[in-house]
Amino acid sequence: MVSLHKVRKEEETVLHHLMQFYFYEFSRYLPNMKVTDHGTYNRVELDRYWNDPYHAYFIKLNEELIGFSLVESAEALSPNSIQEFFIMAKYQGNGYKKEIAKKLFKMFPGEWELSQIEKNQPAQAFWRGVIQEVVADQYKEYHENGLYIQKFRVSEKENL
Repeated sequence: MVSLHKVRKEEETVLHHLMQFYFYEFSRYLPNMKVTDHGTYNRVELDRYWNDPYHAYFIKLNEELIGFSLVESAEALSPNSIQEFFIMAKYQGNGYKKEIAKKLFKMFPGEWELSQIEKNQPAQAFWRGVIQEVVADQYKEYHENGLYIQKFRVSEKENL
């Protein structure tokens, strides 16, 4: 069973380790991403994810870590958004990613805004498919500053 687990501050190093796999896979879309002299990608500042409205989650299959998601929950003037979303390659194609996306939508009902870079066509296709499944044609998509952006609303009553 695939599930979400809140990342605790003391687990930050584990999250950084998982992020190395994410950066490696994502670097195919951003040629300027380079490994440091230490053989790793630069660490990302995660301090904000230990306090609302930011949330860091491990994605687990049973008890095995298979990915993570970084979420910003809605505030008065901003919608919910998934900042980063990753499942390791060997677990992709099993529906886990879609299942976790729907769990996140259910956890944070309301307005959502997702974005993907132009070159990441697999991510665009994935998110369009999940959004379509959740809200049908009740979303807007536009292109701005090299990003494809989808806006939609998930009600508390959605049967996800």
